[in-house]
This record gives sequence, C-alpha cells and structure tokens, in this order.
Amino acid sequence: MTVLSENHVPEITVQELKNLIDKDKQPLVLDVREEWEYSIVNLGGYLIPLKQLSDRLDELEPHREDNMIVVHCRSGGRSAQAVRFLHAAGLTNTKNLRGGTLAWSKEIDSSYPTY
Repeated sequence: MTVLSENHVPEITVQELKNLIDKDKQPLVLDVREEWEYSIVNLGGYLIPLKQLSDRLDELEPHREDNMIVVHCRSGGRSAQAVRFLHAAGLTNTKNLRGGTLAWSKEIDSSYPTY
C-alpha cells in the first residue's frame, strides 16, 4: 500500500493532459466534483463525486494496471484528496490535474465556463 504525504501528490498539468489526448494516449479522466458542477462544465471525464469514491472504487478496478487515471475537480483540492485515497487503495498510476477545470479554461480552452 502506498501512502502519499499531505504535501506530495503526483500531478499532471493541463498542457501535459492535452498533449496526451492529442497523441491519442487518453488516460481515464476522473471528475470528483458534484453532479451540479459537472453539468456546468466538464472535460468529458467519468464522474464519481469525492464523497462517493470509496463506495464506487470497484468501478475503477479495470484501470488498475493499464491506464493512467487523471483526477480533477474545480481547482485541485478535492482531486488531490482523491489521488491520496486512490494511491492508498492500490491505484498508483493516478495523478492530480493541477488547477482543475479553472486551469483548463485559462490555459487550454477559454470557452469552458468558470464558476
């Protein structure tokens, strides 16, 4: 079991994620925001709100070995918590999207709404 410290969470930038997508190496993008937030703006990822993550962990099991999981929220706080939880659960190929949807809107596509 891997336990990450409060201060260290593996991260990926929005530009790095976009580069992976552009190269057709799409990781699983996991959105840990609430449904109402997802309805405002989403990156096309799989939605499991943070408070449901422990109960729905089995849904990520097929990605344990083969796919990177990029976890995001609005700004990176909730997704960092999720990455720590997922690492402790054995899903170690998991990274936090630094800056979340706010960074995506600012750095990649300004048509994505912010809230």
